[in-house]
Amino acid sequence: MISSGDFKFDKKTYKELVRQVKPKPTVVKNSILAFGVGGLICTLGQLMTDYFNRLGLGVQDAGLATSAVLVFLAAFLTGLGVYDEIAKYAGAGTIVPITGFANSMVAPAMEYRGEGMIFGTGARLFTIAGPVLVFGIFSSWLAGLITYLFSI
Repeated sequence: MISSGDFKFDKKTYKELVRQVKPKPTVVKNSILAFGVGGLICTLGQLMTDYFNRLGLGVQDAGLATSAVLVFLAAFLTGLGVYDEIAKYAGAGTIVPITGFANSMVAPAMEYRGEGMIFGTGARLFTIAGPVLVFGIFSSWLAGLITYLFSI
């Protein structure tokens, strides 16, 4: 028996009450929003790449310039509080592209800016993205070492 103040429920009754008040999942709607917004971000990136190509940059340089602009835009929009509002509706559509990485760097720094530039913003900047950077750097170093050792 589960007791809550003056009421006593058995597990079956409690589960039925929870089922009645629990919000219905909106998986299809969330998936469509994530796919749509993620697709828009990627389309914007492709348009930027094409633009940088037309300006005379090579394919690799145009990709690097596009990445830099997308990271800047995401960080800027996070600072304004706009990116998080978009993410409320788009979910993984804003997290998966490179813009999600920029958001994961700026959001903790913005949250702790009241603690000062060093102990707030500086210390919290890599709270979420730090482990990703460490893993990426270590795994690329390890892959390079293995490649080097097998090429000797």
